[in-house]
Amino acid sequence: MIRGIVIGAVGVVVLGLIVIYTGIEAGLMPANADARPPGIERWAARTSLAATLRRDAPTTPTPVALNDANLEAGIKLYGQNCAVCHGAADAAPSNVARGLYQRAPQLAKDGVEDDPDGVTYWKVTHGIRFTGMPSFGATLSDEQRWQLALFLKHMDSLPPAPDKLWKSVKPAS
Repeated sequence: MIRGIVIGAVGVVVLGLIVIYTGIEAGLMPANADARPPGIERWAARTSLAATLRRDAPTTPTPVALNDANLEAGIKLYGQNCAVCHGAADAAPSNVARGLYQRAPQLAKDGVEDDPDGVTYWKVTHGIRFTGMPSFGATLSDEQRWQLALFLKHMDSLPPAPDKLWKSVKPAS
């Protein structure tokens, strides 16, 4: 009896995988960037990201000081690396951002100020699978990634000099 249950369960799994594979091969899973992703894809991406962040994002305080120099360094890095997808202070998406799949949040409008510092640092360092968010772990130093996280944490409450610099950032197209 147990053998029959095991064979039945294995059969159901194999049949499910065949159906999924056939559906993908038949083009039922969209590959184009302007199609709405299926619910299962959105669920898998959200669930996986949340679990990974809970497990892997640093929980220690930001190791760079909250001062104008570090904020301005973060703003410059943002302008060079992030604004093309995530927008500038005016929150207007660039042409690149309008065509992205998944849509990149426009951070001046959909900010991450309420995210823990380590979560933002982790996202900048590792990128996010199933999105266009790249990993900057190999291209920016640890200090630079923390400076970006520091700026993003405080982008809605900047001191005057960094705020002036932030408002001058224009996304590259």
